[in-house]
Amino acid sequence: MTTEAPLTVNEPAPGGFFAWMDRQSQNLRLTRFMLLRFTGLVWFAAWLSAAQQFIPLVGHDGLLPADLLVKQALERYESPWALLWEMPSVFWFDCSDTMILAVTWTGVILSLVVLCGYANAIIMFVLWSLYMSLLPIGQEWLSYGWDIQILETGFLGMMLCPLLDPRPFPKQAPPVLIIWLYRWLIFRIMLGAGLIKWRGDSCWRDLTALYYHYETQPVPNPLSPLLHSMPKWFHKAGVAWNHFIELIVPWFGFVGRWPRHIAGLLMSSFMVILIFSGNLSFLNWLTIIPCLACFDDSFWKRVLPKALVRRADKAAEGSQCTPMSHWVTSMVYAGIVAWLSWGPVKNLVSSEQAMNTSFDRLRLVNTYGAFGSIDRERFELVFQGTDSAIADLMADWKDYEFKAKPTDPMRRPVIISPYHYRLDWAAWYPWHRIPGRNQWVPNFIWKLLHNDPGALSLIARNPFPDAPPKYIRVLVYRYRFAPRDHPDGVWWVREREGTHIYPISKDSPQLQQIVRDAGWMREQPK
Repeated sequence: MTTEAPLTVNEPAPGGFFAWMDRQSQNLRLTRFMLLRFTGLVWFAAWLSAAQQFIPLVGHDGLLPADLLVKQALERYESPWALLWEMPSVFWFDCSDTMILAVTWTGVILSLVVLCGYANAIIMFVLWSLYMSLLPIGQEWLSYGWDIQILETGFLGMMLCPLLDPRPFPKQAPPVLIIWLYRWLIFRIMLGAGLIKWRGDSCWRDLTALYYHYETQPVPNPLSPLLHSMPKWFHKAGVAWNHFIELIVPWFGFVGRWPRHIAGLLMSSFMVILIFSGNLSFLNWLTIIPCLACFDDSFWKRVLPKALVRRADKAAEGSQCTPMSHWVTSMVYAGIVAWLSWGPVKNLVSSEQAMNTSFDRLRLVNTYGAFGSIDRERFELVFQGTDSAIADLMADWKDYEFKAKPTDPMRRPVIISPYHYRLDWAAWYPWHRIPGRNQWVPNFIWKLLHNDPGALSLIARNPFPDAPPKYIRVLVYRYRFAPRDHPDGVWWVREREGTHIYPISKDSPQLQQIVRDAGWMREQPK
């Protein structure tokens, strides 16, 4: 009885098509390494922010308690299994704070494992499935484009890995079909973002969007005031460059090697510029990942350390061809993506284009976009409290300082990306124009009136450390970047525009009725 030697990279796999595919795959080992390491970084940022914030956000005593949502959902469905089919989540079976902590910190640990260089399909599947579980209970805290984009990207990462081998450079080459799906992802991301801007707001068409964007974006960073002060020609050139990157460059991700490499460089460098000019959570870091799929190993060998390149070359020596099972799995998945792409493609070409929308319950193929409209002015909700007995003109009102969004004009804009402060982002949302948002505000006020430790952990400074305030109010201020030569050295100048919520105490029948009807009236410290 004879034993056949395994096929190596120098011996073509049976069949011309698979032999060609396998040769393509052998030149993508460093590309896979970079894709997975960057995916691990973004998973880590996403999971760490969830682990540190989800208990005060959606825990039993959180701002929008998830256990109440689960209870209401179970009343409408026959069992958790029926809900699992509609919206996959482990939390239909157990939505305790212990379960939330277990899921989120498991995500933190596994993402660190991937970041350190160890990933297989099982690890990547667990990361994807657990984050999928967060979406139904995340409510408005997890309602953003990057929360579905990370799921699509994470699933591609799972398909890129061997089933069991977790080594940074496994013997098995990555399937080239999955790399092509990464390129299809970045094409949809960029083109969707470009089209929604062009269709959505005239300031993108007349090249004036950046007159306002640096000042009115969700969380400006320390460079934003400088960029905002640049001359108008600079802003118009920036918008023109944005259109070129998002509407023209993505098409070159499907052509020859050098045009594809140049397209990858332009798109990834554009994301780096956005990282330095704003704090868009982990969105731009996440978008860099499919940009990296535009490169093959001929590029990475020029820019990565020689020791890393030698490790990849050593793994390729005598390596086996990609198993037929992996090819079949990749082809089946590519077929599913092609089928599911009908909705996103139809949306892209529609004059009624939707932004950041899923068309399947597993969020495998989505449509994306960002900043389809630009605010011309920045309005902020400023939460204030007083311990005065009467909330009149003589009361001493003190501001609650958030961790990232502007409040104190003297405080320099912060750097948080790729971390994500979800309360700050929700508080920025155009509350005056989007119905259904900021459902958390009444409970947040209720908790501030009781100095609730969980709610206070979500903000930077509590002006009432010894005893809770007697009244809370919410004002509306218009914020503008201060001139660089402002005599007071402030970063912002602000003007009061009005009152969003008039002074209210914990004895207010209206507030008590709201929190009681919503089920938020848990036992509070006196």
